[in-house]
Amino acid sequence: MASTNFSECLSITLASEGGLSLERTDPGNWTGGRIGKGTLKGTKYGISAAAFPALDIRSLTLDDVKPIYKARYWDEIGGDTLPAGFDLATFDYAVNSGPARALRDAQAVIGAPADGKSGPLTRAKAATAGTREIKALCARRLSFMQSLAIWKTYGKGWSARVAKIEAKAVAMHLRGQPSVDAKAALADEAKKAEKAAATLRKAGAAIAVSASGGAGTGAALPAEPNLLVLGGVMIVGLVAAGLLVVKAAREKERAEAYRAAGR
Repeated sequence: MASTNFSECLSITLASEGGLSLERTDPGNWTGGRIGKGTLKGTKYGISAAAFPALDIRSLTLDDVKPIYKARYWDEIGGDTLPAGFDLATFDYAVNSGPARALRDAQAVIGAPADGKSGPLTRAKAATAGTREIKALCARRLSFMQSLAIWKTYGKGWSARVAKIEAKAVAMHLRGQPSVDAKAALADEAKKAEKAAATLRKAGAAIAVSASGGAGTGAALPAEPNLLVLGGVMIVGLVAAGLLVVKAAREKERAEAYRAAGR
């Protein structure tokens, strides 16, 4: 288990959190947890007004926040009982979206009852969690983020963060596997993600061309097309193509994150 990993995991997480943010469109910056609800105190070092409405957010120091992270996030997910890498993926998720949600998704990928509480069965199931579980947890995390109303505002940054955490978590896990060439394994993960990105881009382009009636390919439209039906088909096709492009961008982010983690 990774009982000494808290400091390293916190350092990685804080690198994504930054300093004081008073963005009015972020619900987490308001003491009431909703835009315009309560007082705009902001977020600093990842400590938000929504989660800690009584704190003087502006005045927080790194020494102030370390025990908060330890008690409210690391200990809540049972960080000391999770394997290296899986602890980082779960912890960073907990900081963003709450320990109960993060732990429920972590439990789901390891096959433990998803009750959001760290217990003996969760610890037992987590003992063998490795690369596959880290990837699955990060995929679940991203899916949850994409369901949020503020995804359009923060999605780009969130997606990059999840990709970075996945790669760093996998690197952390591999570091504890003496029989594995971690650098080569990370390079392989980068290649697989790059290949997936290329495949998705190609598929998206093909669907877009098909949806537009084969423009540029010489394909002919029906002599008397039903414009309403054709319009609907075109829209559906272009939406599908757009989704594939987004997925391709996600895979490219993962490839870049794995390359960085392997340096």
